[in-house]
Amino acid sequence: MRHPPRLSALLAGAAFTMASTALAVVGTASGAAAAPPCTVGYQVVGEWAGGFQGSVTVTNNSTALTSWSLGFDFPAGQKVSQGWGGTWSQSGSAVTVVNESWNGALGTGASVTAGFIASWSGANTAPASFTLNGTACNVDPGPDPTTPTPTPTPTPTPTPTPTDPTDPPDPVTGAPELSVSGNRLTDQNGATRRLLGVNRSGGEFMCVQGYGIWDGPVDDASIRAIADWKANTVRIPLNEECWLGLDNIKPEYRGANYVDAVKDLVARVLAHGMTPVVELHWTYGQYTGNSAGCSDVHASCQKPMPNARYTPAFWTSVAETFKHDRRIVFDLFNEPYPDRATSTTAQAWTCWRDGGTCPGIGYEVAGMQDLVDAVRATGARNLVLVPGIAYSNDLSQWLTHAPTDPAANLAAAWHVYNFNTCSSEACWDGTLAPVAAQVPLVAGEIGENTCGHGFIDRVMKWFDDRGLSYLGWTWNTWNCSSGPALITSYDGTPTAFGIGLRDHLRALN
Repeated sequence: MRHPPRLSALLAGAAFTMASTALAVVGTASGAAAAPPCTVGYQVVGEWAGGFQGSVTVTNNSTALTSWSLGFDFPAGQKVSQGWGGTWSQSGSAVTVVNESWNGALGTGASVTAGFIASWSGANTAPASFTLNGTACNVDPGPDPTTPTPTPTPTPTPTPTPTDPTDPPDPVTGAPELSVSGNRLTDQNGATRRLLGVNRSGGEFMCVQGYGIWDGPVDDASIRAIADWKANTVRIPLNEECWLGLDNIKPEYRGANYVDAVKDLVARVLAHGMTPVVELHWTYGQYTGNSAGCSDVHASCQKPMPNARYTPAFWTSVAETFKHDRRIVFDLFNEPYPDRATSTTAQAWTCWRDGGTCPGIGYEVAGMQDLVDAVRATGARNLVLVPGIAYSNDLSQWLTHAPTDPAANLAAAWHVYNFNTCSSEACWDGTLAPVAAQVPLVAGEIGENTCGHGFIDRVMKWFDDRGLSYLGWTWNTWNCSSGPALITSYDGTPTAFGIGLRDHLRALN
């Protein structure tokens, strides 16, 4: 994102998650001598044109099992494309889910949940019946034939409140340790989580410009003001030369001084129950081609891609610093735009993933795979956000070119402003929805240059309808038409633009 006139570069993105329409198919015994041997809850978590996400929760009411196999038939031609929480297979209309090695034990009264993505057309009718290890679920087995039916007594007994096996788990308190579960972010309890909050700009430009480390206060009171908006996430842009301590940065703003300042801010964000997202914004490497933000070789503006000389070292150091706290999220690179340097989209996406010598870029590039590898080589299993191209506004080939992650903990990052190419619901439906159907999607920056909030209102509605994450740009006291900025004071007083985000976050919570 560009900064005010004395600072530098602006551009951005958006995202998708699924509508939470619930369809329950849960049986309860009525007038039976015994509970059903098993109970299955079926839920449509989200639905979109041609596809949907669902879940099944199985409760074993009989003898403890050491392994399980769930079976059901899709009645309307639905086809499972991927699943988790079990090994999924389908033959014709018949679907089978077999336990994983780690969740085969299913004691009496115990439940297990598995999720899936499937296609549909015409109607998305729920399955009518389920079996667990061949035994029908949600069905009254009838009285035990060896036991005489007792004579009913006239004394009424209170009806117990049934337990709904589809009830979602309670979220953990405070900032969660985030994991990818299908296309959702989940915490340690398995509860679905969304990242909703703001960007706190400053750490990417103040140090390289020689003014300090942060733009404005980052003390406890200023972080509390963010939490008072009911934000649960703060994205913190960083500068690789300042973190690595390169000698073009003033000594007081580089190396250990800079790292300690970042660690202190991360700790304050966590102390207020919010998720810190540490993000690499400005990097080394001279680029003077199409859409160049500056001609400087140093990290004084947004470059089209990370560089192989310093960026892997930056992420190795950051991951080593924070790998013992999985509440901290890593955002690999702010806004790649190799598409402006290369002649074809295919070249841009190849450069994005693989790096190396990229057409139109005069320095050796570190691709997204290089950066994921650098993080994981430290043993860090933190959630990693991977942006698209076109200043993170294009995710059209993200799924095709996504880097491989041995920790299986990657989410897609997207930015959107009212002046971006992909700034309409039609574009979001066409390019974001397919990505969000497969992986968690986080709009790391949303904003507009109108000093109003009509555009982000549309973005937030689209994302809310699909359970997706978004962060407003930015928690800085700049002019909201050139920033854009959310606040006029670090006590949380909003701009006309910021009012839209503040009131919306408070309404959600």
